[in-house]
Amino acid sequence: MVVLATKLYVEGDARERSLDSLRSLVNNEIGDLDVEFEIGVRHDDFPSVTIEGEDATVARNVLGEEFGEIVPDLEAGETYTGTLESWDEDGFVLDAGQGEGVRIPADELGLGPGSPIQIRERYGLVQHLPLQFVYGTGNGDDGGEPPRLAEEEQDRLYEWTRGEGRLNVNSATRAEVRATLNRAGHAQDYVTIERLGLLEQSVICPEDTDPPGLLASVGEYLPAELRCVVP
Repeated sequence: MVVLATKLYVEGDARERSLDSLRSLVNNEIGDLDVEFEIGVRHDDFPSVTIEGEDATVARNVLGEEFGEIVPDLEAGETYTGTLESWDEDGFVLDAGQGEGVRIPADELGLGPGSPIQIRERYGLVQHLPLQFVYGTGNGDDGGEPPRLAEEEQDRLYEWTRGEGRLNVNSATRAEVRATLNRAGHAQDYVTIERLGLLEQSVICPEDTDPPGLLASVGEYLPAELRCVVP
């Protein structure tokens, strides 16, 4: 079994649609392998994929690489994926499936000046967004190294601010975001929709599209958190 580092936190019909979307995504990744799989959802909303068959090990590795993997124990110095659960003036808190969240102190975000709250706004970080981090040996106050945002993650977020602009969304599948944009008359106002997690998407805008303007136009159609990244 592999536990995916992306959350399924919506309810009702939206939950069923999200599960259908996840089944399609998993099948796209491992459908050609000699395996059978079954999807469940843990009490903490992380989906689990039970895999059986000759290529089960390969399939688990493929899904772990694609989605990130929630593991039972974290080892110092290793890189993991957690979801952004909360933030305050002291840092970010990521859920890595350990019960207690992993706190990334403000000094360990590596995303430039400003408070964690300001950094979240600058980079358009929506709640539950999967983020890579390096687990530490302590909290910094005990002489150990605190957890920090992974360099690969820092580079990815910096690239967002060098592009043409983005509108980040949570609580919706990629297909739902695309359908909403098209229905609202914005089919020409985005280049593509990048999947960040199962329910976290990034609408990549062309040069002549203003992300805040797009947010104002489609916000009423999406029951979601929306954040802009403006170059």
